[in-house]
Amino acid sequence: MRTRRRQPDVPAPDSPWNEIVPGLWMGGHEFQAHSGQLEFAVVRDEFDLVQTLLRLPGHGPEPGVEHHVWPIPDGPLDGTQLAGVMRLAEAVCEALSAGRRVLVRCYHGYNRSGLVIAHALVRQGSTAEEAIRLIRARRSPWALHNELFVEYLRAGLSTARLLEELAE
Repeated sequence: MRTRRRQPDVPAPDSPWNEIVPGLWMGGHEFQAHSGQLEFAVVRDEFDLVQTLLRLPGHGPEPGVEHHVWPIPDGPLDGTQLAGVMRLAEAVCEALSAGRRVLVRCYHGYNRSGLVIAHALVRQGSTAEEAIRLIRARRSPWALHNELFVEYLRAGLSTARLLEELAE
């Protein structure tokens, strides 16, 4: 299963992660440093919960940090994958309510992590459009450039999941 598409026209982010709302961070596995060189974003113990949507060896987190791994493609998702995204978003909301620091990450920290975080924000009362705007303002204008994921958010993940399961 391919979990990441190469898109040479999409620039790497300029930081490993960015805070979207207090306690909730969005990031990736690679970023462009001030020197202009690509660097790996390695999580140590900066966060209480790390959710990884594309696992690459050597990127952390350290032992003892709660780590949820749910590899999904940066493309069409089936009903099971959408259900997993919904569970991750629920875990984000629970962790934030408990005052924990959360990082949701994928390759660049644009699409897959954006889908989880946007759904968590919607669960907390934001509209899909508000969540998308906030994520793009805080992480990067390139965040959620996967139009399919934006459509999933606009339809609602529960609806998208139902439609995907009916199509299978």
